[in-house]
Amino acid sequence: MTINLSDTTEEMGAAAAAAGADAIRSAIAERGEAVIILATGASQFTMLDRLLESDLDWSRVTGFHLDEYVGLDADHPASFRRYLRERFVERLAEKRAGSPIGHFEYVNGSTDDSEAECRRLSGVISARTVDVAFVGIGENAHLAFNDPPADFDTEVPYLVVELDEACRRQQMGEGWFASLEEVPTRAISMSCREILRARRIICTVPDERKSVAVACAVEGPVSPDCPASILQTHEACTLFLDRPAASRLSKRVTG
Repeated sequence: MTINLSDTTEEMGAAAAAAGADAIRSAIAERGEAVIILATGASQFTMLDRLLESDLDWSRVTGFHLDEYVGLDADHPASFRRYLRERFVERLAEKRAGSPIGHFEYVNGSTDDSEAECRRLSGVISARTVDVAFVGIGENAHLAFNDPPADFDTEVPYLVVELDEACRRQQMGEGWFASLEEVPTRAISMSCREILRARRIICTVPDERKSVAVACAVEGPVSPDCPASILQTHEACTLFLDRPAASRLSKRVTG
């Protein structure tokens, strides 16, 4: 794991997007296509805005996203399908002005059979080489929706997980839900091992409220109690931080 520190959230997002775009460009040059994983949530706003501006052949890109709430309709304001569709896919199509864009594989959280959806997604992604995973870290140090203690052993690409209260309170605190009771208790999530399968990981983490989780992930032991700590084991993972997010790191960090 390496760290890229920026003075502002805007600079952080731009740096993360530029690194990700370079990796996508390299994959297309090497194999004629690129497969990416996109995180959602407030931490990814700036990075996704900048990634949309990248000069890439998006017709050669296939996208997956990390997770989705179980039982939430695709048009709900907190739905990650809606987030990805409105904040990325539709904007990308508009910017491309009618030119083709690649396929984006959504997680169907409103299906009646979440386990079957996990099997479907697992079958699709297992056949692909994942070039870049764009991820974030939760306030409880979760990676995707793998809350502590996370399952570090399973190699199943997608699984149904239980959301802990800290995770659900973060979703409410960010304004996605009006009350804790409205936040779903289960989700379909990409597993930690599947995220690690990506050739390159771009992890974007802004804000002081994530600083404890960042310190745990960077300087603590690799432990299921700090799910994001598993990123320490990936040889091509870069953590993009703004200064508030890096404020609890004990070691001196430079940009």
